[in-house]
Amino acid sequence: MPRSYVKEARKRVGPKRERIRPIIERLAAEHADAQIALRFRSPLELLVSVMLSAQTTDVNVNRVTTALFEKYRKPEDYLAVPQEELERDIFATGFYRQKAKSLRGTMRMLIEDFDGQVPQTLPELVRLPGVARKTANVVSAELGHPEGIVVDTHVRRLSQRLGLTKQEDPVKIERDLVKLVPRADWARFPHLLIWHGRRVCDARKPRCDDCVIADLCPSSRV
Repeated sequence: MPRSYVKEARKRVGPKRERIRPIIERLAAEHADAQIALRFRSPLELLVSVMLSAQTTDVNVNRVTTALFEKYRKPEDYLAVPQEELERDIFATGFYRQKAKSLRGTMRMLIEDFDGQVPQTLPELVRLPGVARKTANVVSAELGHPEGIVVDTHVRRLSQRLGLTKQEDPVKIERDLVKLVPRADWARFPHLLIWHGRRVCDARKPRCDDCVIADLCPSSRV
């Protein structure tokens, strides 16, 4: 897209700081059911689900964890079986060897350093084996203590299309977003973009005619 067109489009929709609140409000009204797709009943199940979701779909994770969470109920359960058995139980999520290793390392640290409980702060969560910033952000947000904004492929694509960031690196995108998005919305903002990305703002063929924020988007084709 020509740079001149992009510049004109951004001028047409206005500054991003003025657009961010109406973007959030409209998306919240349009996607009132937007929430995490992973199914869990406890902080431990949330942590395991998010760790297993790397490089696979939430639907696939939920299919695996239906049986997994009946067998493994506490951190000790993940260490009570041979790693090969855990690998078989999570095989369908892909990268099962590394995931099993990370899960067992995490469970060991939970027992030794956190009295068997899932920590809620970002610095503590990223200490856990296999838990990078994105996973830690998801867990802390779902536990009611968001310390950042989750950036997945949908959040990355829509943030760029909306002119909220020019960055490509997820860490730098998050840095831009936390400066714009009110802290009270840090937890729900990614869900709103994710659901809007799945339902309307498709990667290949965005349905701008059906978009409630088309007039706020410099990439709109309307």
